[in-house]
Amino acid sequence: MKLAPRELLRRMFDAAINAAQPAHCIPPHLPTMPRGRLLVIGAGKASAAMARAFEEHWPDELSGLVVTRYGYGVPCDHIEIVEAAHPVPDAAGLA
Repeated sequence: MKLAPRELLRRMFDAAINAAQPAHCIPPHLPTMPRGRLLVIGAGKASAAMARAFEEHWPDELSGLVVTRYGYGVPCDHIEIVEAAHPVPDAAGLA
């Protein structure tokens, strides 16, 4: 089956976006769960999704804080997610 150029490009784009999702691309690069306390910190638009990937890969207790842009937060069980303004910080990012 031959795809129309637009459909081919769309499928390639969707595959690239899917491959870049933190849930897919982070776990293969993580070592085994470290011993002792594990603290995760992060900042940036992808930091909340990355924090979620850490929690899914290392289900044991860990803690941390990440600051992400408004609208980019995802639920995490042990890592606090703070949404704040970007690129100019606001009070939410400083609290």
